[in-house]
Amino acid sequence: MARRRLLLAAAAVLAVLGALLAMLYVRGADQRADARYDTRPVLVVTQTIPAGTSLTAASASLAVQEVPAAQVIAGALTDVSQASADQVTLTDLYPGEQVVPQRLGTTADLSATSLQITDDGEMAISVNLTDPARVAGFVEPGSEVAVLVTVADDGTRAAFSRVLLPRVSVIAVGSTTPTTTTTTTTSSDGGQEETTEELPRTLITLSVDQRQAQRVLLAQQQGELAFALLTDDSKVGNGSAVTPDNLFGKG
Repeated sequence: MARRRLLLAAAAVLAVLGALLAMLYVRGADQRADARYDTRPVLVVTQTIPAGTSLTAASASLAVQEVPAAQVIAGALTDVSQASADQVTLTDLYPGEQVVPQRLGTTADLSATSLQITDDGEMAISVNLTDPARVAGFVEPGSEVAVLVTVADDGTRAAFSRVLLPRVSVIAVGSTTPTTTTTTTTSSDGGQEETTEELPRTLITLSVDQRQAQRVLLAQQQGELAFALLTDDSKVGNGSAVTPDNLFGKG
């Protein structure tokens, strides 16, 4: 009889302990969900704003958007009225940028907005890259990079990764802003699954010739671009593509 009472008491203690743990887990899940969906209103650029433009004049190219709290840049403005009437943009502002005081001043350096294209006959194009694809932020104006493209298996062709351009010059790097990316995958049962994530992306401008520009534009539609930072001694060739079949092969 005493043993039965002991077992009942132990079961009661375990039940209370289980309920307490469940309550703590639910509370923690709620806190994690609140942190994930905690957003702040921020003034964001929707269309390119030239240097020397007041925020009032550029109001049609601005919008207040909800941004995850963890990705709000310190000091980011929430309203055009927070800028002084005599303040203008110091440099061009690009779509997706958060408007911060550091980008405003009383006198814009208009000469800084002229891209220094490296060679006669070349042109400037921009690509939008994640932090890993731009060497964790070490790519800067004046850097030389190799451009690589990786294309996933789409059912009609095998996945591959290959050097697209062995060496080109970076002539400008824009601000980093978070971008929402949604990818759709097919599950094992044939259903469609969507995954949404926030990734910081940066506009990087290259000096290229016409053929190179066309290759970059097509490649970023077909797959994912990435830069490899080069030194004067780096040796890069177009070479053959790396595929799943030769991933662990020689060379």
